[in-house]
Amino acid sequence: MWMMWKSRRIALALQGGGAHGAFAAGVLDRLLETGFAPDRVSGVSSGALLGTMLAQGWASGGADGARAAIGRLWERVAEAHAISPVQNGPIERWLWGADLSRNPVWQGLETAMRFFSPAQLNPLGHNPLRAVIADLLNPEKLASPAAPRLTVGVTDVETGKAVLFRNEEITVEVLLASSCLPFIFPAVEINGRACWDGAYSGNPPLAPLLQPNLPDELVLIRAQPRHRSGTPTTHGEIFNRINEIAFQSVLERELEALPRTVRVRSYEADEALAGLPISSRFNAEAGFLRTLCAAGREAARRQEEDTPPLAAD
Repeated sequence: MWMMWKSRRIALALQGGGAHGAFAAGVLDRLLETGFAPDRVSGVSSGALLGTMLAQGWASGGADGARAAIGRLWERVAEAHAISPVQNGPIERWLWGADLSRNPVWQGLETAMRFFSPAQLNPLGHNPLRAVIADLLNPEKLASPAAPRLTVGVTDVETGKAVLFRNEEITVEVLLASSCLPFIFPAVEINGRACWDGAYSGNPPLAPLLQPNLPDELVLIRAQPRHRSGTPTTHGEIFNRINEIAFQSVLERELEALPRTVRVRSYEADEALAGLPISSRFNAEAGFLRTLCAAGREAARRQEEDTPPLAAD
């Protein structure tokens, strides 16, 4: 098998997408089998978690260490979800698959979110990801010289601008802020700033990947669809599509402004994710995550067949 990755400098951009980030994890798992070795990474939300596991896993054991760390992340996410009341039983899974919208608890939460703020519904700011991140985050490995340079983005609520954190600055609070959907969780305060999901200001931000020198290649792994057929009609469908459009707009402008010397390789998620409802972004059942991961691996494998090898430097 010819080697896909002959670039000296490879930048990796990881979109956020909640549980749909398992698709991106599958793509990344396949790439790491083929000699993929990014020297810089940018991510938000679930992409920030992926990037963090990639960086500290790489510092421990190269590509194999990164794959193992990413696998542990999704195992822990599934374990945390196993005790959640918002999940389908066997019959519901058979009838509706990953769609949680008919789940009574989900319906109750969806109705409550229309009338109450996150601070009223969740005054203590409880987030099931906190324990997962606290257990997996290894600041020493993340700050190691052997780790790829990582940038995690959050959105400053007051200014609407991206706030960027590097390897040694990344904490549990930073990763929670990068994943903070404002209609579910209260804003996360970092250094006196109220912060929301990083995807609002860049999904993910590309500018950090262009410094201090341009990469030879930028690899973008999407975790949400770019296109959806038809016009949404229900409240949930409309809300979901508005968020998708908002999350994509900054990224698309940054892609258009990239220097022409940077080769872009984009792994699209439309086929795997465009048919899924908004509720599936919150479905971290182990079986569903495995399905998404497998879809990501298959998408990467198919793209390998369609992509010619890079010319030698």
